[in-house]
Amino acid sequence: MSIHSSLKTKSGALNQHRNVLTRDERVAKLSAAERFSAGKNSPLGLPKVLSIKVAAGKKPKKEPAADAAAKPDAKKK
Repeated sequence: MSIHSSLKTKSGALNQHRNVLTRDERVAKLSAAERFSAGKNSPLGLPKVLSIKVAAGKKPKKEPAADAAAKPDAKKK
């Protein structure tokens, strides 16, 4: 039998942004922010950790006139 299309995973599914972090990920973020220490705090009942999705900025467009003027000079040299 084949797998139903709704059960198939996408190729980049593991690289997508997730809103929910695992306990290990939350401990790592809190330790980096010095809000958690392994000896003092319990790993149970951790505070919420903000997970921000980083959006890549758009590249500025180059002017076509400047590109066309630069290319013939490069070929002459």
